Amino acid sequence: MSEFVVELKNCTKRFPGVVALNHMQLAVKPGEILGLIGENGAGKSTLIKVLTGVHMADEGEIYVEGEKKTFHNPNESAAAGIACVYQELNIEKLLSVTDNIFINKWLKKGFLLDYDTMHQKAKEVMASLGQDIDPRKAAGTFGMGVQQMIEIATAVLIDAKMIIMDEPTSSLGEKEVEQLMKTCRDLKARGIGIVFVSHKLEELFELCDRVTVIRDGEYIDTKPIGEWTNDSLITAMVGRSVTNQFPKEFGKRGECFLKAEDLCIGGVLDHVSFEAYGGEILGFSGLVGAGRTETVRAIFGADPLDSGKIYIKGQERTIKSPKAAVQAGIALLTEDRKGQGLVLAQSIRTNLIMSSFAFHSNGAFLDEKKIEETGQGHIEALRIKTPSIDEIVGQLSGGNQQKVVIGKWINSDADIYIFDEPTRGIDVGAKVEVYNVMNDLVKKGKCVIMISSEMPEILGMSDRVVVMRGGRVMATVDRNSSHFNQEDIMKAAWGGSLDE
Repeated sequence: MSEFVVELKNCTKRFPGVVALNHMQLAVKPGEILGLIGENGAGKSTLIKVLTGVHMADEGEIYVEGEKKTFHNPNESAAAGIACVYQELNIEKLLSVTDNIFINKWLKKGFLLDYDTMHQKAKEVMASLGQDIDPRKAAGTFGMGVQQMIEIATAVLIDAKMIIMDEPTSSLGEKEVEQLMKTCRDLKARGIGIVFVSHKLEELFELCDRVTVIRDGEYIDTKPIGEWTNDSLITAMVGRSVTNQFPKEFGKRGECFLKAEDLCIGGVLDHVSFEAYGGEILGFSGLVGAGRTETVRAIFGADPLDSGKIYIKGQERTIKSPKAAVQAGIALLTEDRKGQGLVLAQSIRTNLIMSSFAFHSNGAFLDEKKIEETGQGHIEALRIKTPSIDEIVGQLSGGNQQKVVIGKWINSDADIYIFDEPTRGIDVGAKVEVYNVMNDLVKKGKCVIMISSEMPEILGMSDRVVVMRGGRVMATVDRNSSHFNQEDIMKAAWGGSLDE
């Protein structure tokens, strides 16, 4: 028997114009949680797809419990005991929990599906993951945390020897993250190997036994977690030292660009009021479901308001559509980059100019030279990893897709930029680049609104913070206030009052 439950040796995978993996290595022990970290475009997604049979490596070997394997498709990988819970969950929301868990693995009684047994087994496996739910209910009726456990339950059901978790906490709230961590430890105790892919260093230090770092498609190092520090992990990952993770720069506070007054949507927003100024970053903090995204969607005209007023530079505006919002000088970098921020089947070139055709036009025709110059400038400034500006956006890693969204809206030359979870799913080095984009906008006198679930990000980059809970504004905290700290902001997010 091998020391490792799964081992990948000298794996190379080439695509046209790029070597995605170059003699890559990975080794996971039974009952071990191995952290996997690397910049966006480092090769993590390709590595996962090779291990799960989505791609076949051009060179290299895969061993499962010491036996050499060749995977031609995901079914063969699953049969060998390798499962993956992807960042973009593969849940059929209209089907029941049971159907999702047993899909393509149906239990039968004669010629009929044995739903009684499947419901019972689904309930048992979900209970073992800390979820006491009715498996007959549609998966879509549950939150992201439960949906993620459904995918893990599917892996447990096939007796997976190794489970890959790809950015599993990116869409979860605090309590859901705690449950996921407990589940990972329980799976580890059962002898299951886990590859935990995350950009959140604190998660790696809390959970992992060892951490593997990859960069530019190549293996860099693997060490026990106790031999890594924050700085050494970042340096190994990006190939350079990142001395300041939150490079906050201060602009000169200007006029009130945006004023929201008593915004209401039945059951969603309850008299939300705030002001945002040019030359500052206004952070929005709160727990999952606090109403932050719903607030900015209403301002952007994506969701209709029941009542309330919106003022742009002192003038009341009625914004009933995203088009009207763009015309009013508002740009929204949506949290859902794939569903709402990009056209995945189009090139980087096309996506970058989608919000700024007028700027890139010469009369009735597009100015290809200007498009090329602008696009190449964004690729360099944001360090978008791509073979060319004509690469299809759907072929990029998630973090690089996020950078394209940012580049697209910067081109619009808006006055008010709303960033909804702008650094979700991107690495530390790329985060700094996004923060520098915000700094540049603020120094130009623009108004930046940043929604973030990352408290260090809120504290590191905001000039003021609006704290929300249950669709209401609980507090607005200035950077110079004694309440500008994690404890007080979280207190307000949980419904407590802050008294000066």
